Amino acid sequence: MDTILQLGIALAIGFLIGMERGWQEREAEEGQRLAGIRTFGLIGLLGGTWALISQEMGVLLQGFAFLALASFLMLGYYLDVRKDHDIGLTTVMAAMLTFTFGALCVIGHATVAAAAAVVTTTILTLKPTLHQWLQKMERVELHAVLKFLLISVVILPVLPNQGYGPWQTLNPYQIWWMVVLIAGISSVGYFAIKLAGAEKGISLTALFGGIASSTATTINLAHFRNKMDIPFLLSAGVLLSAATMFPRVLIEVAVVNWSLLPLVAIPLVSMTLVTLLLAVWAWWRNPVTDEHHELELENPFQIMTALKFGALLALIMLLAKGLQAWLGDQGIYLLSLASGLADVDAITLSLAKMAREGLAAQVAADGIVIASIVNTAVKGVLFAAIAGIKNSRWLVIAIFSVSTVGTIALLLSQS
Repeated sequence: MDTILQLGIALAIGFLIGMERGWQEREAEEGQRLAGIRTFGLIGLLGGTWALISQEMGVLLQGFAFLALASFLMLGYYLDVRKDHDIGLTTVMAAMLTFTFGALCVIGHATVAAAAAVVTTTILTLKPTLHQWLQKMERVELHAVLKFLLISVVILPVLPNQGYGPWQTLNPYQIWWMVVLIAGISSVGYFAIKLAGAEKGISLTALFGGIASSTATTINLAHFRNKMDIPFLLSAGVLLSAATMFPRVLIEVAVVNWSLLPLVAIPLVSMTLVTLLLAVWAWWRNPVTDEHHELELENPFQIMTALKFGALLALIMLLAKGLQAWLGDQGIYLLSLASGLADVDAITLSLAKMAREGLAAQVAADGIVIASIVNTAVKGVLFAAIAGIKNSRWLVIAIFSVSTVGTIALLLSQS
């Protein structure tokens, strides 16, 4: 029965991939397709059957079976190209994978084969979307992706994973790993705007822009204030952008020090909810529909940007250790206040890491929340400084309300 089940899964995998291939070529006449749902089903079963035979007659036989299939597929591909001049190899590759998945089912990896088949089918269905993404991607963005892979896949694994300097604070591997984390989170927001399209409106692009950089998004929106009279819509954009910072901090804490998450959750979630409610209210108050204006966000990943953030992170770690040694917990709070004026990511990562190495968890959590409150207030100040206080009164009041809620939640969480 186990063997029958394995062959059944192999057949089902073939039908799954064949269903997608058959749907893509559903307009073709009978006999004009290289392979359809029935053929793919049989290829999956073929792979499973030959794997079963190879268990009795030697693994080498499976390789010859695969070569025989590949030869037939390439012959069919050659004839198809001569007729239609279509040089796409997707169906051939999918057929070879189907044979391989069928073989995996019989040799004891049915779960892996099924999962890989689902991923394969999903990739096959995404052809229009993937091509659209590539058309939207600029050369500088492709280079940014490659640079990100360079710092994460190539550089990170070779860095020494041990402490250096005063108090053994500077760990190259951990510092660079945090740089990779922040670059990855920021890139998600940047490419979300690129893929969704900045023409979706200020509110949506502000939300995505906040993931990349809420401060940069706030500055962009403040400049819009001088070009159009939509104060509540711009305020909604700033608030939506600011609201993304709190989940971002929660993600950073969860990745670096999961045990710290319950201590920061209540204040940060409270500020998130209040900020979103105020944003929705401001959007509803706007007398015109959401306008389409493109936010000018810089590419989130540059080598120099990564190096500067790594240097800032190392400095914050040294200062945190030093101030804790000289001033105790008060030193951590002072550093959080100062760091929040410029950047919340570095202090969040530093304190989350220190909480794993002896810093009291409550002190670390309080420092992270303090930096988040200060950074939120800074956005209101930045917007008012650029757009003018007269045009920013409601937003400043809203930002002050969010900071007040965060402060109250912080005090309540300590009691």
